[in-house]
Amino acid sequence: MSDSLFTPIAIGGLTIKNRILMPAMHMNMCRNFQVSDRLIRFYRERAEGGAGAIIVGYATVDEYSGGPGNIGCHHDDHIPGLMRLAAVIKGGGARAGIQLNHAGRYNPSFHLGGKPAVAPSAVPSRLTRETPRELNVDEIAATIRRFAEAAGRAREAGFDLVEILAGTGYLISSFLSPLTNRREDRYGGSLENRMRFGLEVLAAVKARLSGEIPVIVRVNGNDFMEGGIGRPEQQAFAAALAAAGADAVSINVGWHEAQVPQIVAKVPRGVFAYMAREIKKQVAVPVMAGHRINDPQTARRLIDEGFCDLVAVGRALIADPRFPEKAAAGHDDRIVHCVACGQGCFDHIFKNKAVECLCNPRAGHEEEELEPAAVPQKVMVVGGGPAGMFAALAAAERGHRVTLHEGGLRLGGQLHLAGRPPGRSEFLVLADDLERQLAVSGVEIRMNSTVDRRLLELERPEVLILATGGEPIVPPIPGVDLPLVVQAWDILAGNRQAGRKVAVLGGGAVGVETALYLAEEGSLSGDELKFLLVHGAEQPGELYRLATEHDREIALVEMTGSLGANFGKTTRWGMLQDVERYGIKPLVGARVVEITPAGLRFERGGQIIDLSVDTVVLAVGTRARNPLRQVAEELGLRCVAAGDAVTPGTVFEASHQGWQAGRTI
Repeated sequence: MSDSLFTPIAIGGLTIKNRILMPAMHMNMCRNFQVSDRLIRFYRERAEGGAGAIIVGYATVDEYSGGPGNIGCHHDDHIPGLMRLAAVIKGGGARAGIQLNHAGRYNPSFHLGGKPAVAPSAVPSRLTRETPRELNVDEIAATIRRFAEAAGRAREAGFDLVEILAGTGYLISSFLSPLTNRREDRYGGSLENRMRFGLEVLAAVKARLSGEIPVIVRVNGNDFMEGGIGRPEQQAFAAALAAAGADAVSINVGWHEAQVPQIVAKVPRGVFAYMAREIKKQVAVPVMAGHRINDPQTARRLIDEGFCDLVAVGRALIADPRFPEKAAAGHDDRIVHCVACGQGCFDHIFKNKAVECLCNPRAGHEEEELEPAAVPQKVMVVGGGPAGMFAALAAAERGHRVTLHEGGLRLGGQLHLAGRPPGRSEFLVLADDLERQLAVSGVEIRMNSTVDRRLLELERPEVLILATGGEPIVPPIPGVDLPLVVQAWDILAGNRQAGRKVAVLGGGAVGVETALYLAEEGSLSGDELKFLLVHGAEQPGELYRLATEHDREIALVEMTGSLGANFGKTTRWGMLQDVERYGIKPLVGARVVEITPAGLRFERGGQIIDLSVDTVVLAVGTRARNPLRQVAEELGLRCVAAGDAVTPGTVFEASHQGWQAGRTI
């Protein structure tokens, strides 16, 4: 039986070897709009990994459309770099595409020398907190010409495909939405008028390309914007684009300002594909679905069940460039799955840094080859958490003789805690993925192994990597040793239970996630809610209440003025939404002065307040645990530490520090 994921398909007159397309994602690896060697190496590895097509971008169409970290396509000087990029993708066996876009009101003024961004109307952007300038009709015509000119450069550079981005809140979609289009001329008012700009861009691009290469248009299935447009109008737009000559449509979801999570781990795999299926029924061209498709099983299901013709697999190919190759060979179990954390991709973009990846420390560093070690050495890694696992994998890849010692009975360390809160189970998948990677790497794994002075003297490793992790802090608060006090780690691990009234001390990531974990324990599951909805047992409003209601009273007590300060920007807003949604009471600016048998006493705003609780959960931070460093130094062993054993941090930091420790031996 043929594998639908690896059945060829035609877009226009172009045959794609399989149904896996890597969509355009901003990598921030260009400098002054010029394609860099770093970007070339990044995409070479993805092309060689077996993707059917790779769309790079977005690429700019004029000076107002992006920033210097974007791929430039608005000047002839950009063509040589574009030629190199297209050639390396095609040389790797994939079709090469480029996405053209104008950011519109999403382009910050610091990218424009202080000038305002441009838009259909002067409606402020919540993303940039700036107000754009309204385009006049002549400027609209000029912008359309610039899209066509950029398409001509893409053709000259050798790209096989051109994609127009007409969603996500950028310029074309801001013309489409009445939320941002207040015009009263031929480009505003009715849906027909609001579609006009996007359709004219498509017509100009098609005319410039003369049918030589196919044109894809990426549109939203739903903006998820209050006061914007929903599925029916988006479907009408997609149908109009297909009728006007689009060779395929790719279905995106949401604007960057939208308050519906779109890319984080709590979003179920492939959940937004229903929008692609609705559009697929209305057009006669191939349709692509995307967002949270990070495993071959989901991808195959969406194609087999008629949701789409191709799958846009983005961050999953950052996490594992050889995802398609492994899936084609029947090695789905060897894929390292994207955990949708956003820590190395979207959070980096918000910090104006190049994209990296928690699950794949090589991502963005493909130019840093792991050369075989000149002299293989005996390497001992102590600790089987993410830092230790990545360190062992990197050292083994260089040819060293590696033994990994784990004191417990399973690998993964704190990934098993990170994966316990609601919507975070992908971290458990990563623990399994890394364990399978180790199983085929040649690393010797010793479980339930205690490393002490005696073992170090016996083994005498040439290099010792200490990835012994951290331990939860016990704050010096009177009463902290009372029976009602438990550590968040013990709650998440299932070792301790909480009562009905709970105070979580510490409003950082661990505190927020533990509070949400406790809140969701008493709510109905997704399967239960679906049963009640389908059978009409309860009204939707009542089902929402049952989905978020629980029997606990939970307070989050934080000394500083805000919760979740150590979350990344991608994750924090959604977590804080859930804190409110689940009725968790935030007590910020509160300093705990005492824990009593009846609860806790804290000072806030100059007042001493007593809070009656059954359980006090400590989530006040982690401290490094590294008892072997001094022993190693006394024995004269070459020693390097990584992860929380150095300084407690994020899983991203642990994975990268571990990889770096292993690769530099």
